[in-house]
Amino acid sequence: MRSNVGSVPAGVVLAGLALACVLAGCQTVPVPEAPAVAWSVRRPALQTLGRFDLNGRVAIAVGKQGFNAGLRWSQSSTVTHLSLSGPLGAGGVEVTADGDNLSVVTSSGKRLGADEAREELQDKLGFEPPLTSLRYWVLGVPAPGGPASVQLDSQQRLSSLTQDGWRIDYGSYMPVGAEWLPRLMTLQREGVRVRMVVDGWRL
Repeated sequence: MRSNVGSVPAGVVLAGLALACVLAGCQTVPVPEAPAVAWSVRRPALQTLGRFDLNGRVAIAVGKQGFNAGLRWSQSSTVTHLSLSGPLGAGGVEVTADGDNLSVVTSSGKRLGADEAREELQDKLGFEPPLTSLRYWVLGVPAPGGPASVQLDSQQRLSSLTQDGWRIDYGSYMPVGAEWLPRLMTLQREGVRVRMVVDGWRL
């Protein structure tokens, strides 16, 4: 009579080896996390980042008034272009800023410059957004050239920032290529609270 010993299916052998490993207390070696990039390296790298795009949402509260809007932001060198859509009007508001130069296109398509643009933002938002500094704050760094108070998390990223009379708290970050950029942030000053959620970044 022919014995079946030695013709055990390979799957049974592998299963037996796996069971033996478990019984022997085998453990998977954890993969170490990538080391945090030093703040002294991250800060200047992000402050000199000249081009990025983001899309997300904002919730703005001024006094007892508040509203939500969609947000699209495009940065090219010193030029900031952002669009707010939602309850601000059928077409929303489009803002272009380059240093002290500011223009606004209203929901009706009317283009406003300089003082009229600032008055429009004040009327629609309830305050004039600090666009010159905000283009850095959304990246998770202080605006260069001015005093700032910062607190960092364990990964050398901003957890809070105080600058130009505003306090910015960073709730979470998301991976974007080799970098981590803010996903959730809250900006506050007296009487104004802006909560921003970023749905996507493009560098």
